[in-house]
Amino acid sequence: MSITAISSTKAPAAIGPYSQAVQAGGLLFSSGQLPIDPATGQMVAGPIGERARCCLLNLSAIAEAAGSALGNAVKVTVFLTDMADFAAVNEVYREIFAAPYPARSAVAVAALPLGSNIEIEAVFALA
Repeated sequence: MSITAISSTKAPAAIGPYSQAVQAGGLLFSSGQLPIDPATGQMVAGPIGERARCCLLNLSAIAEAAGSALGNAVKVTVFLTDMADFAAVNEVYREIFAAPYPARSAVAVAALPLGSNIEIEAVFALA
């Protein structure tokens, strides 16, 4: 099986020694996306819902770079530093994804890179 790194300039560049995503077989595995605006390289300020939307839009850009789409997500993992943010993130998730919704986990963590309060990763099916 070949493994191919995938990247998009429409999503933030990796902040360490990793790929934005890796294609293996018929799947695309993304790295976690922080709420970073790829145009400015800065963390998006504002409520958790807007930050979640930014993470998902970054994932969408990466999926598109591999010839897939956000709607082809089969598994999403949401990392939050405060589970009190879960309901607001869920509202954005419901707006962006359609049934059948991808499988999802939401995990509370002590800290995230760059002081973020949210990070989202996904696995996508490729066409």
